[in-house]
Amino acid sequence: MSRNLSRQVLAAVDLGSNSFHMVVARYEHGQLQVIDRLREMVRLAAGLDRRSKISRKASDRALRCLARFGQRLRDMRAESVRAVGTNALRKARNATDFLQAAEEALGHPIEVVSGREEARLVYLGAAHSLPEQPGARLVADIGGGSTELILGSGFETRELFSLYMGCVSITEKFFPGGKISARRWQRARLAAAIELEPVKEQLQRLGWQQVVGTSGTIRAARNVLLEQGWSDGPVTQQGLANIEQHMISHGHIDKLELQGLSSQRVPVFPGGAVILQTMLAELNIDSMLVARGALREGLLYDMLGQLADRDVRDRSVRALEQRYHVDVEHGGRVERTALALFDQVADDWRINTPFERKLLSWAARLHEMGLGIAHSQYQRHGWYLLENSDVAGFSIREKTLLARLVLCHRRKVQQQEFQSLPKPWTRKLPQLAVLLRLAVLLHRGRSANSTAPLELAARKRRLKLRVPAAWLDKHPLTRADLRAEARYLRSINFRLQIEAT
Repeated sequence: MSRNLSRQVLAAVDLGSNSFHMVVARYEHGQLQVIDRLREMVRLAAGLDRRSKISRKASDRALRCLARFGQRLRDMRAESVRAVGTNALRKARNATDFLQAAEEALGHPIEVVSGREEARLVYLGAAHSLPEQPGARLVADIGGGSTELILGSGFETRELFSLYMGCVSITEKFFPGGKISARRWQRARLAAAIELEPVKEQLQRLGWQQVVGTSGTIRAARNVLLEQGWSDGPVTQQGLANIEQHMISHGHIDKLELQGLSSQRVPVFPGGAVILQTMLAELNIDSMLVARGALREGLLYDMLGQLADRDVRDRSVRALEQRYHVDVEHGGRVERTALALFDQVADDWRINTPFERKLLSWAARLHEMGLGIAHSQYQRHGWYLLENSDVAGFSIREKTLLARLVLCHRRKVQQQEFQSLPKPWTRKLPQLAVLLRLAVLLHRGRSANSTAPLELAARKRRLKLRVPAAWLDKHPLTRADLRAEARYLRSINFRLQIEAT
């Protein structure tokens, strides 16, 4: 059910590759009113070593920052806080270990999002900070390790691209030690142009009526242009050419005299300026407006949608049902039975959060999506499709959990399927898998008729399913399937007892 969101306080934490941001806002009169902001330059991407591992020094910087954020968020409910990591955490080989310490410091879960999901959230934040206008809008965001380009209209995205270049990565590669020269600048521009090449034609073919930039690099460039008198507001190609000439003539970041550029931004500004200049030139953009909203604001509005029963993840699941020709009516019957079983054991099993219930619901609806490829091993096809699809609204971890549930909904299941999951999912996901397996089994006949009244009791890993004896007598196949299921579940240390009543 949708809730009364008046005066709801929400917080978003953005663990960017260059900076960490936190914003706390209150929802009043149909708008989000910011009541607190914190921002720290952590330079996580710069802290990745040659093996793509976060260094101890960078990790310590990040954890100290998150501990400060955590103090502000300590008394907020989990459903009111969302924290996400972006490119640096997508790349880091030791991200799992870091995230465990980071979540402890912050006091809230941290989800790593895909590049396309990051782009969607950036667009959502930017769109909410701009006046409504007809036509297509191109939104650009230059982060520390990636650059997002999103084409959309209103609050809906049409095309999303995440490119593997950012202000930190380009600066480190082409301006090491802070040295700037015309040759280095041209090499950096060529690299940025090569990265843009695969998406340039498609974006230009679709077209746009407005171009908007957001986040640190583009805002910093806009501020420099204003303070230096090189622009009266928008970011332009001529203004960026002036920045290029200034930086090359000064030769080193320590010698720059750009008004409007903060000392914290200086070390990574050359790479960001190159990307921005190349983007405008390659896409034939004359001028770019700058929006206030970005990823963290997008997180806030995404949370509002979830709290008001406008969860984009529900829409994504519906899109997957259509794309893979899922039997929606059958999936709905399995979903209702799975949730009925969930509600009976949720408290005993400590799986009573809204997300856990939704995860089971989505898995029930999508458990047959692999049938579009083949019936044999279709649970594995469904798992593969989910793991390798961009699913709007889902973090990488959420998508992995959903895919693993689909994988484990039938046939033999092994404990190893759950061992690689982060705590507490090593306990929770097997429990949800048991409920999904029972629901699927009870609807094997695909009848539109409802199942018999069922009673499920759980105590740790022991379950007792009470089924009317008369119903079991009429459904001998189901009786046999339940006995077989009890044997399957022993392999993941569950004991299922069937009691005819």
